[in-house]
Amino acid sequence: MGHHRESAAVVDGFVPVIDLSARRSAHGRGLIAEAIGAACESSGFFTIVGHGVPQELIDRMHTTTNAFFELPDGSMDLVANRPGVAGFRRFGGTSALSLDQRTPPDLCEVFTCHVTGELPEDERARLGDYWAPWQAANIWPEAPAGFRDTWQAYLSAMTELASDIMRLFASALGLAEDFWDDRFDRHTSALIANYYYPQLAAPMPGQLRRGAHTDWGSLTILHQEDGRGGLQVLRNSGETSEWRDVPAIPGSFVVNIGDLMALWTSGRWVSTMHRVLNPERGNHSSRLSIPFFHQPNHDAPVEPIAAIAIPEYERPPTDGMTSGQWIAAKMVKTFANEP
Repeated sequence: MGHHRESAAVVDGFVPVIDLSARRSAHGRGLIAEAIGAACESSGFFTIVGHGVPQELIDRMHTTTNAFFELPDGSMDLVANRPGVAGFRRFGGTSALSLDQRTPPDLCEVFTCHVTGELPEDERARLGDYWAPWQAANIWPEAPAGFRDTWQAYLSAMTELASDIMRLFASALGLAEDFWDDRFDRHTSALIANYYYPQLAAPMPGQLRRGAHTDWGSLTILHQEDGRGGLQVLRNSGETSEWRDVPAIPGSFVVNIGDLMALWTSGRWVSTMHRVLNPERGNHSSRLSIPFFHQPNHDAPVEPIAAIAIPEYERPPTDGMTSGQWIAAKMVKTFANEP
């Protein structure tokens, strides 16, 4: 769907493909917002094309990041840090623990940076009076060449794209496009590379590359390596549920909303369970996925938005909680099984 036209979506299945190329016109934005709203009410997932992020940058991000994970262990360990913070982690956490479901650890390694990681130490110290990953400085490897510059360029592109999707979210909810601005003017977003290394040994029972979980923040923008699937979304239909594959469409991103967006909309929009499957036995290929987690200011409120609140909504006990507290608590649970 690379052409420019005044249509918004091909609603084909549980995760529709939405073309953003018409978002520069008012009419196009209206159609796109309508399609996004429908997807967020149904699955909370959609695939975007026509997003404007240069393919050269996407390719360079994957090439550079794959090269990092192919370095000798000792080289990667030079930029290792404590769990859930910036830098390299050989232990990728246990995603299911964020929902209090006990499984073996996820089968992946991780590299992380935060938009706040470049701030001076005194500014980072003011980002909440609790432990949180966005309070740490980013740690950058010296090799491969251009790693830091590539990651920062990609982080900037994802921030710009996420900001416009948030404006489309507001429109889809009948709010002013700038509604979210004061909740994201000091955002704590993170860029993460999940490296799913070759599985030379059989996984333990219940062990996946990424266990079943929901995302925690407002929205996630994910690029999957072309031709290497594995992402699945849980579809609930009445009394039955099934896992549905999310194909890796060349040149696209997968977008999904997280828990905060579901809380803010009184459950009108859904934060859906998803997971990453293991490859078939004997398939020793690796896989790289790079999600950008767009997270609000650490002190943004969690309670539903008054203008669209649904009185009968039964929400989790979050009275007085901030987004930073919500996300930090999920992070602590995810790494509770740190070896």
